[in-house]
Amino acid sequence: MPTPSLRPLLIAASALILIFAAGFAGLYSIMQDSSAPTPAENNPLSKRTKTFNAQSYTLANGLQVIVIPNHRAPVVTHMMWYKVGAADEPHGQSGIAHFLEHLMFKGSQDMPPGEFSKTIRSLGGQDNAFTSQDYTAYYQSVAAEHLSTVMHMEAGRMRGLNPPEDHVLSERDVILEERRQRIDNSPTARFNEHLRAATFINHPYGTPIIGWFHEMEALTWDMAKAFYDKHYGPNNAILIVTGDITGPEVLDLAQEHYGDLSPITVPQRTRAQIPPLHGQVSLSEITPDIQQGQISLMFRAPSYTQNKNMSLALDLIQEIMSGGASSRLYQSLVVKQKYATAISLSYNGTALNDALISVNAYPAQGITPDTLKNAILGELSSVATDGITDQELQTAKQKAQDAAIFARDSLMGPALIIGQAMTTGATLDSVEYWAHDIAQVTKEDILQAAALYLNPSAETTHMTFGAIMPPSINKNASAASQNEGEPQ
Repeated sequence: MPTPSLRPLLIAASALILIFAAGFAGLYSIMQDSSAPTPAENNPLSKRTKTFNAQSYTLANGLQVIVIPNHRAPVVTHMMWYKVGAADEPHGQSGIAHFLEHLMFKGSQDMPPGEFSKTIRSLGGQDNAFTSQDYTAYYQSVAAEHLSTVMHMEAGRMRGLNPPEDHVLSERDVILEERRQRIDNSPTARFNEHLRAATFINHPYGTPIIGWFHEMEALTWDMAKAFYDKHYGPNNAILIVTGDITGPEVLDLAQEHYGDLSPITVPQRTRAQIPPLHGQVSLSEITPDIQQGQISLMFRAPSYTQNKNMSLALDLIQEIMSGGASSRLYQSLVVKQKYATAISLSYNGTALNDALISVNAYPAQGITPDTLKNAILGELSSVATDGITDQELQTAKQKAQDAAIFARDSLMGPALIIGQAMTTGATLDSVEYWAHDIAQVTKEDILQAAALYLNPSAETTHMTFGAIMPPSINKNASAASQNEGEPQ
């Protein structure tokens, strides 16, 4: 059923492995299995060519229609993306975007509660939905011959949502239970929720997508209906269809099923400014409810739409620092120094506002959180001070371009990439030419990005640090730190 994460979508897609906090680089990498880059002379994206060759149309009522033909199998994926997410919720109504996503399956024009998904299953297909900070999306994968049926049903709930009252109340119980299971019953999830709130102070990105429990309890149909009426309309949506279909065929069907829907007055997406962080913000917790400690560093950074050049550089930094077992962080801190048992760095560049760089690591036995934090910061600072090698840059670029080639072969992958990008302010061309643009990044660009956004001594770097540890490991680590000292 609907969920605030991409996980059910990816399970349904089966061939995709998508890190939720991923920029264009991460999104392209969903189809990339090999760590060995393709030689440049064999890479069809080495020149300025489009990746997906998507076709774009716009109906008179403002609905954008994107078509990516893929004739390998007689199936299609139909995705409706709305340019509204949790960050657009009214103050005090956190979780309303996700609540509405659930209610979209609970009855609409000519469609009783539960009938939507039941019909899709009867056609041999699958469907689901997901909510993010900046968008909400609904998808169906069916045989190409059933695309018209899917469009008819999706159009019916775009402007004709009408769930029975008892289903509204029961679905509110569902999302409350979902929060209990996913967040409240997980010490690390609760901790990371508060760390993100400290990172995005005074900004809706600091509010969890699923909502705060006490506000979720008070959500009503009137609130959901007001949110729906304000944001759900053809001129605030993007329809993306991939698969065994042509552009003109999709356009004709879209005009038939969506063309008569009236546009809405789309509200301006204005959000509060994030104030600068003065000093280093730290959050710590010692709890007997976990067995393995974890530390996290979060850095605010420009998104793709805020600063394209810096975002592209950060995409490559992600690959260099955390792109597999040969990456800098893993080799240095896991293999050589043995400060961590696992470590990862992710950059989320597809955001409407500030993006997030997140480093997560698990301290090895006897290693304190501060010891591991300082070691991580040392590795990140080395990029800003010493730069990277020509080989590191070339390998990172090639792997990024290879990932784009693999993504073309997927049915759902292109729809995910284009939908997430375009609902957060990017253009279709910026997606099509991303693989070419990434090749233009220089070592100087990467040094500048690291110096500005991954250097705690710089005024432009905004970092929060969190450590959640079990009591026994914390005691052992403290003793070890006193005996062994800090890393060199």
